Amino acid sequence: MDDPNQIEVPPSFVALFTGSGGYRLTRPMAEVRERYELCEDLAQMLCEQASTAAFKSGAAEGEVLAGMRTALSSEGGPLQAPEPAWVVTRIAEILGWELPGPG
Repeated sequence: MDDPNQIEVPPSFVALFTGSGGYRLTRPMAEVRERYELCEDLAQMLCEQASTAAFKSGAAEGEVLAGMRTALSSEGGPLQAPEPAWVVTRIAEILGWELPGPG
């Protein structure tokens, strides 16, 4: 059966939902796609906030991204365990910033 949804989920996001063998999804593809849409939208929305925070505070880009990752990882937020790191990585990609170290 063909999937009528035209949204392509990038491999970097699919990897968040693959088992230890790397081949089998741990969640249904529809749920992975839904999570991807949320994370991509969030990353797009946070780009301006990240740029503004770096400009106003004078903080290094990595510091801003690390702070965003901490905020996105807070308990009770909309993101699940592996997603905050992906969102921050996506923000860095969009803005052309270097990623902070693991945190």
